[in-house]
Amino acid sequence: MNKVIFTLILSIISVAGFSQCDSLAGSCEKHISQKYISDGQAYRALLTGQEVAEFKTTLFGGNTYRFAACSGESDGNLVFRIYDQDKNLLFTNKEYSNAPYWDFVIENTMVVSVEANLDQTRLSSGCAVIIIGFKK
Repeated sequence: MNKVIFTLILSIISVAGFSQCDSLAGSCEKHISQKYISDGQAYRALLTGQEVAEFKTTLFGGNTYRFAACSGESDGNLVFRIYDQDKNLLFTNKEYSNAPYWDFVIENTMVVSVEANLDQTRLSSGCAVIIIGFKK
């Protein structure tokens, strides 16, 4: 019986956390201006402490992309890094005061890994959301 109650509580917490991520994804879209079209996905993860979220995506050559990163109600709480297939660091917003978005001109099609974690000086837990748009 205790296992059932524990599982139920975890399920409720998980649903509440992801609904928080959904609303945060909506506010993160403000950084995808009318010059950009969203790829239709919001990459989300619930993070605590030093946890790192990771996802892969393909960026197509000849396009300009905007990455928008959000966590919490104010900008600058999420650190994100973009790596190429060989794990070479291409960009981190940490070098730019955790800028909430950044634009990239992509010359050649490439698969990239995006990692994100909370800035521990600002948040110890929360939802991380990254939205990618490409220029019209």
